[in-house]
Amino acid sequence: MELKTLDYRVEDGIARITLNRPTELNTMNGDFWPEMVQVFKAIDHDMAVRCVIIASTGRHFTAGLDLKWAAQNAAASRGNADLGRQREAFRRHVKELQDSFNVIDNCRVPVIAVCHGGCIGGGVDLVTACDIRIASEDAYFTIQEINVAIVADVGTLQRIPFLLPQGLVRELAYTGRKFPAAEAARYGFVNRVEASHEAALAAADAMAREICAKSPLAIAGIKQVLNYGRDHSVADGLEYVAVWNAGMLQGDDMGAAVQAQMTRQSATFQNLKA
Repeated sequence: MELKTLDYRVEDGIARITLNRPTELNTMNGDFWPEMVQVFKAIDHDMAVRCVIIASTGRHFTAGLDLKWAAQNAAASRGNADLGRQREAFRRHVKELQDSFNVIDNCRVPVIAVCHGGCIGGGVDLVTACDIRIASEDAYFTIQEINVAIVADVGTLQRIPFLLPQGLVRELAYTGRKFPAAEAARYGFVNRVEASHEAALAAADAMAREICAKSPLAIAGIKQVLNYGRDHSVADGLEYVAVWNAGMLQGDDMGAAVQAQMTRQSATFQNLKA
């Protein structure tokens, strides 16, 4: 897989995605969006993958949208079409960008984001689509769009209300202020804060390895049920999990897990079927 904005590798069941444009502050240019979809498509088809870690390089996790690319793209999209057709094309463009983070949210395995330095604008869209966030002490988060007179439109405003209190969400979205790691931890936005980027990566690795040791069928089910429950009523969620378990508790994993608990040993689980 040839990638320009990301590094991607899989080892020991962990897919590692690393933003790799540090001199450009890992801004999200035209190559970034389809490459994220491409990588998660590969993950979806690789049953050896049981967890994903998304990290970055350089001073900042990401400075968000590459504004120069966005301006050039907007100018090119206008062409000679009438205003209605221009706006309809722009709507489809935004939907394509949204897909680049929807693939994270919809990934069958848990996704851990490791944040350091600034996680700005599109970076917040990215990490709110992840299951778990681990930050270094120097990390901060900014809903930057208001500072450039834009309504955030690729996921932050839809996902962050499930992660933070409404009043705080609105403050951050209206002001565009920095939301430092220590404050983010107090509100549960990040699972933990480590002293350095290296320590945060190590914490993510340890957590990913623990997840990889669990039943991949049960992990997939938990993520499906949690995401479904987030977007539906409690009654809908209870019905969904009842049907899920009625259909999926047919394999060997539960027996193996119970036996391992009883004998105080570690269970080994087969990968899911491709």
